[in-house]
Amino acid sequence: MGVSGSGKTTIGEHLAADLGWAFYDGDDFHPDENIEKMRSGLPLSDADRVPWLTALRNLIAASLNQKRHAVLACSALKASYRAQLLIDDRVILVYLKGDPALIKQRLRGRQGHFMKSDMLASQLADLEEPESGFRVDIAESIEQIVRNVKTFIKHAVRKS
Repeated sequence: MGVSGSGKTTIGEHLAADLGWAFYDGDDFHPDENIEKMRSGLPLSDADRVPWLTALRNLIAASLNQKRHAVLACSALKASYRAQLLIDDRVILVYLKGDPALIKQRLRGRQGHFMKSDMLASQLADLEEPESGFRVDIAESIEQIVRNVKTFIKHAVRKS
């Protein structure tokens, strides 16, 4: 989880590939209306997010029921959103945290994505940092972040 530009898709894809798990990008589960709204530079309301969160929750539940490991990259900015997604102790939260200036720089360099750098302020305003899970400094290299997350996952799985 994290704001747009924090590296959720990049880290998620690398982590999933390294673990041999399925990867899902939360952006792919937004209804077209949400994507158009964000493309227009308008932040989503909590009501806009309901179908998206429902789809993500259903994906997580199906993966757990079928005993399929997966990595899901999604913003999950608010505690209320995470409460809908963390439906089981087997779901592990990883928070990609970074300096807003670095994130804004990344967003400005990104091509072909509906989320624009000027929407970062609204995401940061909505962000309720998680009290649990694993925090990752996004200034680290992709490889180091993946190693750190894998180590955290291994320890979390041993405890459960």
